Amino acid sequence: MRKKMKKNRGQIILHAIFLLMVLVYIIPFVLVISVSLTDENALITDGYRLIPSVFSTNAYKMIFRDSTQLINSYRTTIIFTVVSTALAVLVMGVMAYPMSRPNYRHNRFVSLFVLFTMLFSAGMVPSYLLIVKYLHWDDTMWVYIVPGLVSAYNLIVIRTNYKNLPNEMIEAAKIDGAGELRICFRIVMPLSKPVLASIGFLFLVGKWNNWQTSMLYIRKPELYSLQYMLQRILQEVQYMKQLADMGQLESGAVFPTESFRYAMAVVAAGPVLCVFPFFQKYFAKGMTLGGVKG
Repeated sequence: MRKKMKKNRGQIILHAIFLLMVLVYIIPFVLVISVSLTDENALITDGYRLIPSVFSTNAYKMIFRDSTQLINSYRTTIIFTVVSTALAVLVMGVMAYPMSRPNYRHNRFVSLFVLFTMLFSAGMVPSYLLIVKYLHWDDTMWVYIVPGLVSAYNLIVIRTNYKNLPNEMIEAAKIDGAGELRICFRIVMPLSKPVLASIGFLFLVGKWNNWQTSMLYIRKPELYSLQYMLQRILQEVQYMKQLADMGQLESGAVFPTESFRYAMAVVAAGPVLCVFPFFQKYFAKGMTLGGVKG
């Protein structure tokens, strides 16, 4: 009886710890939504609260005031994020296969070449000249998709996961007459689905949050990424607030700069939060599989 009571007490403590950990992650997210739906004057007087003291949707109205531009930015961001993520997983998944095979003749050279790209970079100016002057990818969707398609770190993680697969299974497939490409696509990559899904999700989040590409290479408003478009709206709101503070606009005008920042975070992060549950079952397993040995 005592052992059972001690076990139940331990389970209660464990559940309480996990509940506190869940609250640590949930409360900031609820606070972000609450602040985005709070009136700007109420934020100044009452501060941040988990429940809006004065409900207001002015921040979202300012974001969606130009719905056409917002829809274009969403469409552009979704297209290049999905396409570049799929291509990145495919390219890195295929490239990591020969690097993981001990009988690959150029394995050492390719590994050193990949490692070199992690240590040294040409810089922004050569990249800009290559993309604009020679490839002519400025103001095109290609500038979002191709640059940064292969990450050396992610490639090493995938290669390490491939090395952990039993070599006997690959040798048996070769005896049955399977070629290298068939082994890669039909055996190795399906068995490595957790690590590929984890790498794909991390790559997707990085692409979704990309705003520097639009700032450097895009001049057509219809090709602005979502993050860059929201940043431009925030700059406009801050500028209008400065004019209002200097008395150059009508008196009493209040611009929701603080609530606008949180509304912008909700609009930008919403789609990624909807996608995450589909990758959750692979995420923890994939990261541990890729880091067992070098």
